[in-house]
Amino acid sequence: MVVKTGENMLFDSHCHLNDNLLFSQVEEVIAEAKNNEVGIMICVGYGPEANRRALELAHRYSFVYAAIGFHPEIASQISDADWQQLRTNLSDPRVVAIGECGLDYYWDKTYRLEQIDVFKRQITLAKEFKLPLIIHMREATEDTFTILQENKPLDLPGVMHCYSGSVESMFRFIDLNMNISLAGPVTFKNAKVPKDVAKAIPDARLMIETDSPYLSPMPYRGKTNEPKHLKYICNEIALLRNMTYEQVEKITAYNATRLFNINLLSINGKNDNAEADE
Repeated sequence: MVVKTGENMLFDSHCHLNDNLLFSQVEEVIAEAKNNEVGIMICVGYGPEANRRALELAHRYSFVYAAIGFHPEIASQISDADWQQLRTNLSDPRVVAIGECGLDYYWDKTYRLEQIDVFKRQITLAKEFKLPLIIHMREATEDTFTILQENKPLDLPGVMHCYSGSVESMFRFIDLNMNISLAGPVTFKNAKVPKDVAKAIPDARLMIETDSPYLSPMPYRGKTNEPKHLKYICNEIALLRNMTYEQVEKITAYNATRLFNINLLSINGKNDNAEADE
């Protein structure tokens, strides 16, 4: 299969092909993504096993890249060995970002201090390895902003993944050199805030993602999400911004390629496992 890597190509900047729901049938999931014009996918880790799987897939498929890190929900469970393994794997050329990392005060507020410590340590690693950050933020806007402002140099870029904050907060994160990525919720009928954000993001900061297998866009809300559904997110944003689908496709792919420092010319030159040119 020759991967589409031209100007008009969907770039899923955040998906979890390493999740059990997708990993068991990953070849089919990837084939369906390709059939729906998804040219590149960032498989994002969130813990030791998910990081391992992300790297495995990134080495198997030239158009899949890995981001590795520790999700805030496991902040109290990370061992010294886990940190050492993360540091070792950050030197892998298939790793293009650290994440997802950040803060999540929605599910459990017990380990806030641990979350903050783990987040700061990953920012330090991002500075050392010169890798962008993929930030998870849920009901923790002020703490996330403050930690980034105090610990992340302005020349270190990143992305607010599946952004759910306000327009006002969005501009504050952009001032910290962060991109803004939108996912399935922007397609939900009554999702006023994500739609307002979609209209307001500067072109140069806009990215899209599926966060699959979670947060399926309309008309698949409530079902298992896959990268093949990225086109619905792209289309909704185009409508909201009074742009063409192709314009949003091109802008978001360019922004993601630039953020993750991906050379498109190298992708079709690699022999992908179990795939032949069609």
